[in-house]
Formats: sequence, structure tokens, C-alpha cells
Amino acid sequence: MPVLSRAERPRTGVFVVALCVAISSLVATGTLAREFRAADTQTEGYPTVQALRYMGSLIAERTSGRHEIKVFHSRQLGEEKETIEQTRAGAIDLNRTNVALIGNFVPAMNVLAMPFLFRSIEHMQKVLDGPVGNEILGSFEPFGFVGLAFYDSGARSIYNGVRPVKSVADLKGLRIRVQQSELMSEMIRSLGAEPVELPYGQVLTGLATHLIDGAENNWPSFVTTDHYKYAGYYTLTEHTMSPEVLVMSLKAWRSLSADDQKVFREAAQRSSQFMREKWRDLEEQSQRKAEAAGVTLIRDIDRKPFEDAMAGIYGKAQRNPDAAALIERIRKVE
Repeated sequence: MPVLSRAERPRTGVFVVALCVAISSLVATGTLAREFRAADTQTEGYPTVQALRYMGSLIAERTSGRHEIKVFHSRQLGEEKETIEQTRAGAIDLNRTNVALIGNFVPAMNVLAMPFLFRSIEHMQKVLDGPVGNEILGSFEPFGFVGLAFYDSGARSIYNGVRPVKSVADLKGLRIRVQQSELMSEMIRSLGAEPVELPYGQVLTGLATHLIDGAENNWPSFVTTDHYKYAGYYTLTEHTMSPEVLVMSLKAWRSLSADDQKVFREAAQRSSQFMREKWRDLEEQSQRKAEAAGVTLIRDIDRKPFEDAMAGIYGKAQRNPDAAALIERIRKVE
């Protein structure tokens, strides 16, 4: 190692101090280049995955390449329940998840997952795009997340491989897969079926091996996962229209400067609109593909008995004053 002269030592010390100050400043202002990891359990071509990549391109452009997003799709970082926990811990930076699962951490999300809460997709979008949606996104931070945007998830309906479901009575005894959520289990139980909580990636095997008789999901999830090959009856219960939500780890969020936080939030909102366009196309394609494959679509059902069966769920939820107030506000949105 070279020995510095007495004259060189002070200059070297000043340089080192200046370098340390510069690095500290970069860290503090969030201007250091960084690659953020984003998780999505859906397949590569799915609208939510495309939306995350679109968001990444906007961020790279706005930050001149300082920040980038690397999207891990197809459950590469784990099932949704696992990725939510990893995001909360800061091991994953961004996560697209269904509101029913993150409702185990963020109470307001359970309200959005309530069955028969939204009158239509248009009603849901109006709620989420307005003051109510903004307030809900702002409620995540105490739980270790930052809510960035909502993505559409269409309407979820019940499908099975045993028999057509035309009434609540037809569900009796069927083993129906639900998300790993007590609310979803309670919903299926209230309809007289037996809920089976399974990770999303295990549903196809469950249907193929008759571990379960059916499941409930939207058209694209029904088709892109090949569930339609084992569940030939799709009943348009449209029992939930719960959206997807894009969250960021609070730890990752705090690593950003105020300016970069604005960039991320705006890019997320733009990706939400991008996703909606992709979603509408895929929903139509998926329904056509399922019907062409011979899936029986049961449209004309009396929804009122299905809604009436949820009385106990709403009674329980409304014992919480915050949940009751939020439900009332959502219902009043015209």
C-alpha cells in the first residue's frame, strides 16, 4: 500500500469526507439508481403484469433510468399470501394482490371484498376513482404498506364440474375453493357449500384430482389457468367485484425522495387506466374461449336469495362502526 506524504494526507481526508457526504446526500434524497422488485402471481401476458411493466417504463423514463422495476410474474416470488408478508417486511418492493387477501392486514380492504357490495363494475370504478378510493389507499401506511392504485378484477362467479348451479340449493354439499380469507370462507359457507382455502396455484390440481368440486373467480382467471377444462358449469353469480390493489413496501417508499414518490404514484395511477383497457379485451376473449370449449353458462338466476344469504356477514361487519360507515358511503355513490 502506498504511503502518503504529510502534504497529501489532508487533501485525501477532505476528498474522502466529501465523497461520504455526497453518497449520504444521494441516499437521503433517493437519487441513487435502484431496481425495485414487483410481485404478481398471474401469468406473463395477464393485464396486471402488463400494467406493472408499463408502470416500470414510465418510471424509467421519468427518472432517466435511475429507477427500474423488475416484474416477477407467475408466482416466482411465492403465492399471494406469502408475497404480501414479504412486502410488509420489505423483502419485496411492489405487489399486486387481491383485496380479500390483504384484508388480513388492512381492515378497509375487507369492506371492498364484501359480497354484493357493488351494483356494477361502473359503480365500483366510480367509488375507487373518487374520494372513497383515495381515502382507502391512504389507510395502508400504519400496516407497513403504501397504497398506490387499484386495478380491475371484473366480477367473480362460481364454477364447478359437478352440476349446473341455478339456485342456492344447488350449491349444497359442493366443495368450493376460496382464497385464504376468512371472509371468503364465510361467504361460501353462508351459501350452503363447503369452503376449501387453497393458494391460487393449487386450484387446477385440486379440480383435476377432485379435491375440490369448483371455485369462484373472474373469466380471465377461469380460462388462463385452464380451470374451464375441469369445471364445465359457470354460474354468473357475480357475487363480488372486489378490485386488485397495487401496494408498495413502506420501507421501499421511504427510500424515495419526495419527487420520486410523486413519480411512482403518478405512474401507478396511469398504469391503472392502462390495465382497464387490457382487462376488458381479455375478459371478452376468455368468455368466448370458454363457451367455444363447451362450458355451460348459467345466466338467468335469481340473485336475491344469494344476496339474502349474506345477511349474517353484513350484520357482523356492521358491528364495526368504521366498516359500517364505509359500507354506507359506498352504497350512496351514484
